[in-house]
Amino acid sequence: MSATIIDGKAISVDIKNEAKNEALELKKRGIEPCLAVVLVGDNSASRVYVNNKKKACEYCEIKSLSYELPEDTTEEELLSLIDELNASDNVNGILVQLPLPKHIDESKVILKISPEKDVDCFHPYNVGAIFTGGEGFKPCTPAGVIELIKRSGCEIAGKNCVVIGRSNIVGKPVAMLLMAENGTVTICHSGTKNMSEICRNADIIVVATGKINTLTKDMVKEGAVVIDVGINRNDEGKLCGDVDFFNVKEVAGFITPVPGGVGPMTIAMLMKNCVTATKMQNGIK
Repeated sequence: MSATIIDGKAISVDIKNEAKNEALELKKRGIEPCLAVVLVGDNSASRVYVNNKKKACEYCEIKSLSYELPEDTTEEELLSLIDELNASDNVNGILVQLPLPKHIDESKVILKISPEKDVDCFHPYNVGAIFTGGEGFKPCTPAGVIELIKRSGCEIAGKNCVVIGRSNIVGKPVAMLLMAENGTVTICHSGTKNMSEICRNADIIVVATGKINTLTKDMVKEGAVVIDVGINRNDEGKLCGDVDFFNVKEVAGFITPVPGGVGPMTIAMLMKNCVTATKMQNGIK
């Protein structure tokens, strides 16, 4: 048997189309969703991400404002710009592309963004809402993981779920979101002693470590759902994930490829969050 490949590109297009339809409905009411994207410095990878976000906004009928600031922009200047965007009634979502230059404190920048415009869901208020089950945004990549599982027809409720990785950006929030779907969750990390044994009992495995071949075939039970969040380059310079894809797909029931799995979902969920923010700010359910 060979696993069903979960097509993140196709699922992300479905989600972007849903966001687009909602944005068009808002426009009929005279409300135009708007995302402000701030880029400081000239990091080539960040520039690619920002351009992809602009294209997605255009596709989803979301207005996009771009602020491309020089590398030597001061922390004070950046915080002042965020204040302006927070105060603007025309801006619904604010995204400051990370990483920032070393002289700027990322935590201060994240705290400065208004929680109701924090479409990346990095503000402690929104992070807290994930842990307490409160209303708010869901972080883009973890929320994308959940959508990939559910839209592939896989049940989460009652299943043994293993998350490998405990980062604040993916590992911890994806564990909370799996629990919110009534999954039984174990988090594994560099200090876990019996990781292979834990993984072999899992129905769903989410891997987010940033290390090639973190998950191998002998760690996966037959029919398990495997979601690979990692993006690495192998010895030949090719993009690959954290999972030994070609061997694991021989035993898994469902698996995401890299590229084309989780990656496209992150921007799709950002578009969804931007529309959600617009509705919340306008008192629309």
